[in-house]
Amino acid sequence: MSRRRVIVGMSGGVDSSVAAWMLKQQGHDVVGVFMKNWEDDDTDEYCTSREDLVDAASVADVLGIELEAVNFAAEYRERVFAHFLREYEAGRTPNPDVLCNSEIKFRAFLEYAQHLGADAIATGHYARVRRVPGDAARVELLKAGDASKDQSYFLHRLTQEQLAPVIFPLGDVHKRDVRRIAREQGIPTWAKKDSTGICFIGERPFRDFLARYLPRTPGPVQTPAGEEIGRHDGLAYHTLGQRQGLRIGGTRDGTDEPWFVAGKDLARNVLVAVQGHDHPLLYRREVDAIDMHWIVGTPPALPIRVGAKTRYRMPDAACTVLATATGWRATFDAPQWAPTPGQYLVLYDGDVCLGGGVIDAAPAEPVSAQGAPLQAPATAPG
Repeated sequence: MSRRRVIVGMSGGVDSSVAAWMLKQQGHDVVGVFMKNWEDDDTDEYCTSREDLVDAASVADVLGIELEAVNFAAEYRERVFAHFLREYEAGRTPNPDVLCNSEIKFRAFLEYAQHLGADAIATGHYARVRRVPGDAARVELLKAGDASKDQSYFLHRLTQEQLAPVIFPLGDVHKRDVRRIAREQGIPTWAKKDSTGICFIGERPFRDFLARYLPRTPGPVQTPAGEEIGRHDGLAYHTLGQRQGLRIGGTRDGTDEPWFVAGKDLARNVLVAVQGHDHPLLYRREVDAIDMHWIVGTPPALPIRVGAKTRYRMPDAACTVLATATGWRATFDAPQWAPTPGQYLVLYDGDVCLGGGVIDAAPAEPVSAQGAPLQAPATAPG
């Protein structure tokens, strides 16, 4: 491989640290860039950006590479966080990490790296890129070699222009080997805990964070039959399939199974809850999506048989995708549990990520886990 100038996004975590080390070992001219994407509460106990910058600088020092810090907080607030708030206010559950990748890490960062004279950019994501055989101008996004860490779901909105200059050094590396390499090479972040949750919320209570930006709108929690069983502080604080935080006591119908959110009635400000993980109202065979993005730029001939995920960390589920008057519809071979408006329907052809769209509503009547149609509830899940 020829020597290239590669700008690496370094978060201060072990993954991007080892990615930078691997590129340096391959003989590239490596420069690290630390992206500061959030600054509303720098002094807050949950904000780790200062600690992360110190860690990234320590790694850069060990590797003998330059590190620059760049502030993308304004771009993040405008392109990611504003969308996040709008979606929650509308009763949907967005995934800001997807937009963070398409708008910040592979757009704002890519533009900055090109300004630095980059031949390529790299991150510590677990995914792979591949030139399309017979068409070197086209790039495919593939799942990672370590299936348990694959992050292609979060990268499915990248374009050909964004993927073309990307290197994913960890694409074929297992996580256990990443930590081993870091330890053996004396990389100071080798034992650092992986970050979890939404990047700008960190480990803080989600409801407390959201209450800073959206007003509380209390209302009733009801069964599908309309029986009030509790109160909620606002529909924005809840998502389909949620179990924790419902504050519902007692049992119904002789069962002590836990309660789950099955829907939202926005017009009446009602949260619909059911008992049992496998309650029929949590399942849908058909899922509609809007704002579909195809990585190759154009949709394939439809209908198409693919594997699909309606949430991260679920196995691909076989389905048929076709176009509708308002978007796209995936009809699954087996009913899917709690597909959630605002999350993403991501499509795969084997290891190749084709793209995906934003889950709209579940259009069909609810079905049981075995696929049998059921009567819709009096308060229809939204």
